[in-house]
Formats: sequence, C-alpha cells, structure tokens
Amino acid sequence: MKTIFSGIQPSGTITLGNYIGAMRQFIDLQDEYECFFCIVDQHAITVPQDRLALRQNTKSLAAMYLAIGIDPARSTLFIQSEVPAHAQAGWMLQCVSYIGELERMTQFKDKSEGKDGVSAGLLTYPPLMAADILLYKTDLVPVGEDQKQHLELTRDLADRFNKKFNDIFTIPEVRIPKVGARVMSLQDPSKKMSKSDPNQKSFISMLDDPKQMVKKIKSAVTDSEGIVKYDKENKPGVSNLLSIYSILSGLTIKEIEDQYQGKGYGDFKSGLAEVVVDHIKPIQERYFTLMESKELDEILDNGALKANHIAGKMLKKMENAMGLGRKRK
Repeated sequence: MKTIFSGIQPSGTITLGNYIGAMRQFIDLQDEYECFFCIVDQHAITVPQDRLALRQNTKSLAAMYLAIGIDPARSTLFIQSEVPAHAQAGWMLQCVSYIGELERMTQFKDKSEGKDGVSAGLLTYPPLMAADILLYKTDLVPVGEDQKQHLELTRDLADRFNKKFNDIFTIPEVRIPKVGARVMSLQDPSKKMSKSDPNQKSFISMLDDPKQMVKKIKSAVTDSEGIVKYDKENKPGVSNLLSIYSILSGLTIKEIEDQYQGKGYGDFKSGLAEVVVDHIKPIQERYFTLMESKELDEILDNGALKANHIAGKMLKKMENAMGLGRKRK
C-alpha cells in the first residue's frame, strides 16, 4: 500500500475552502493508502503566535480532522512537535537547500513583503515541510494549488539528497483535485478564500452557525446577468458558487445549471445555503463531542507513538548517510 502525507497548520478554525481544497479528499484516500495526517504546529511559529491560542487551535484542528471522517484505525493523526525527528530532519534538509531557491518561494515573498523583520523560520519553512513528507516514505501529497511550488522543492531536495549522499528518499508525487482545489472569496472571487481576510463575509468557517452561513452565501458577489452558468472568466463569482455546490452536493455543474435554468440568483443561493448547512451540521456535532471527550487525547497519543517509530527509522538513515554521529546498524 502506498503512503500519503498531509499537514495543515493550526492557525485558527478552518474554512470551507480548506475543507474542499484539501481535507475532504482525505476521507476516501484512507481506503487506498496508508495515511499520515500531521498538525504542523512548528510551521505555525514561523509567524508570531499566542501560546494558549496555538494549543487550542492544535486541539481544535485534530478534532476537525476526526469530525470530517478521518478514522484513527485506518490513518495516523499526530502533532508535528510531538515527533522530534521532523525538526532534526528539517535542519539536515536546510543544509542541502540553497538560499536563492528558498527566497523564490511565493509564500515567503508574500508573507515577508513590507515587513521590518522577517523570521529565518519563514525562509526555511520549505525544508521543514520537505522533512515532514520525506520521513514517511511518502508517495503522494494531496495539496491545494497554493502548495504546489513547495512540493516541487520537496522533490528537488529529495533528489539532491539521494544523489549526494544515499538513495533513501521516495520522490513524492503531487495530488491536486481537478475541481474545487481553489475555493475563492465570496466577496472577491479573484482571491482565494482565506480566514485572514478582514471581511468576515468573504469566507465560511467550518464552525459558523447555520444563520451565519446562510447570510454569507446570500451576500456573496455574483453579477448583474442573473443566469446560473459556469464561466470562470466572465462570471467568476457564480462559477465559484457553482463549484462549491457541485462538490458538496455530488451533482455535476451541468445538472445544477439545468436545475436553476430560468431562475434567479436568489433561488440559487438559497439552494446552495441549504446544501452547505446540511453538509456541515453533522461535522460540527462530531467536533463538539470530541472536544469534550478524552478520546481525542488518546488518539493523538497513539498517533505520536506510531509516527515517532516510523520517522525515527528514516532519521537514522539520514544521519548515517550524512555521516552524523556514530555509525548505526
């Protein structure tokens, strides 16, 4: 069975865009692959964090993983900082990374632009991400479109390490869903949906109550044409809503277009709101149950134990390959 690895930062409640673009596809993958799902709290501290909020967000994200359908009997769910091999392997991969290639990363440019001081960790984020992936002999990494550049660098670092030291790393492939990989802002469909957007109407949180979801969908930007039709270039707002509707309902975009032929955006948005609320409600119920139970900590303890065992083996191979410490058999 091939291996999948995915990591998400605990930077607050995830949005509908995070769910559709990354997390939702994990559920079916559990039947086909050995899956490792990591809450990457060490990546989160590349920018300032409140320690109490970070711990709460980490626990919340773990509960959300399970609530959407991640099964601890079939997948390994763990917290990055509870597996020291990640930071150790990240340092070794920094030492085979070039400053120029790290400075070219789009996310580094975006997050450092206009800042008086920039954390060195923000620059060296990609080698740590590469370590996350390579420690588990990962074959496939399901990501949103915005992480594709980092995955390409991971492949380059793995290949460079293999050629320079020893051929120990599996070169991972990128898996990006064909539809809905990039859910856009409800208020500005030229931008990706993001919880950091100052306009709260621009995104739907997975923990929004039903009234909030309905209100945000009904205020979503469309156009003056009044025709429910997918045309990403000329009707970006409507096309974004159609993608969300299609993914959560299981209907094709053509079926939805036919359903709302001759009807206005009011009917279309009402239908979409009902689909979104019905889909998210059971996820929220499971989430709140987990947050109040001991089950969550037990699952994370077991996940850390398994991840430490597997990552530790690869770390030893890396150290032997680079000549670190005493030779181990």
